Amino acid sequence: MRAVSFASPWFLAVLAVVPLTLAFALWLDRRRARYAVAFTNLDVLASVAPQRRRPLRWLPLALFLLALTSASAAIARPTATVAVPSDKATIVLLVDVSGSMRANDVKPSRLGAAQAAMGLFADKVPKAVKIGLVSFSSSADELVVPTTDRTLLHEGIDLLVPEAGTAIGDGLALAVQVTKSALAGVRPGKDGRLPGAIVLLSDGAQTRGVLTPLQGAAKARDAGLRVFTVALGTKDGTLDPGSGPYGGYGFGGGFGGRFPVRPDPVTLAAIAKATGGQTYQAKSASKVQSVYKELGASIATKPSKREISSWFVGAAALLLLGALGAARATGERLP
Repeated sequence: MRAVSFASPWFLAVLAVVPLTLAFALWLDRRRARYAVAFTNLDVLASVAPQRRRPLRWLPLALFLLALTSASAAIARPTATVAVPSDKATIVLLVDVSGSMRANDVKPSRLGAAQAAMGLFADKVPKAVKIGLVSFSSSADELVVPTTDRTLLHEGIDLLVPEAGTAIGDGLALAVQVTKSALAGVRPGKDGRLPGAIVLLSDGAQTRGVLTPLQGAAKARDAGLRVFTVALGTKDGTLDPGSGPYGGYGFGGGFGGRFPVRPDPVTLAAIAKATGGQTYQAKSASKVQSVYKELGASIATKPSKREISSWFVGAAALLLLGALGAARATGERLP
């Protein structure tokens, strides 16, 4: 939420009631203290006299003054620019299904963690937002056309399996094409961007494909689409050459031993920077889930100016209840 402004700022003059109320409360407090009581038995007086007042005696008054401030500000019709769900937004999940996604340095496996995170993402994004699914290994494939049907999307996510190489550039190019098709007829915003985004998850450097990663990023930038990237995996990730399809990871069998499959966060960061998106690194299943939750709650929104008088009224009501409760607990009286 951006800075608060007021549609009727002249009504802020009502805030003068706050210092006036404070002055009246202080006057009452001093007035009570003026009255002395003549009492000859000082020992008895000491036993029945109230103890020295504690600082908490001012808590009811402070809460009451805050309630007055909030209620007075509500009269001036406060407004703020807030993020609201975009009913025309389209997001394409672009996921790497290369052989290295079999690595289990991220439990239960890199692909398993990615599938769980994408499922959470689908449930976090507002229902009106269309989500599509594109996978890439040696080539790119559209698995789910952008849709609001979350059941269909979950089914597509569940069907993902690791294959062979890594063609990031070609995957980006297809994701851009899919997003643009879903947004056909939608005009870009004032910033030149379409109400769409691509969330790219990969765990390694490009090994296949026609386009380079930055050439794919250029297509997204030219289309007015941001790309948010997630580098999945740890530098300690390894894979058995004999565990993949066609003899293992697309290289054939017989090499012996395990070989490293490290993520490439530098390339993914460059893609995000070129398109105005953000980049993340996920070295655990919990981290990749938190990243997708954050993205699901943020990228499918648009700025909208809203009157938030009800927020101030609600805050005033809560503060007033707090003031009454504090007055009851401390034995103090409100003005």
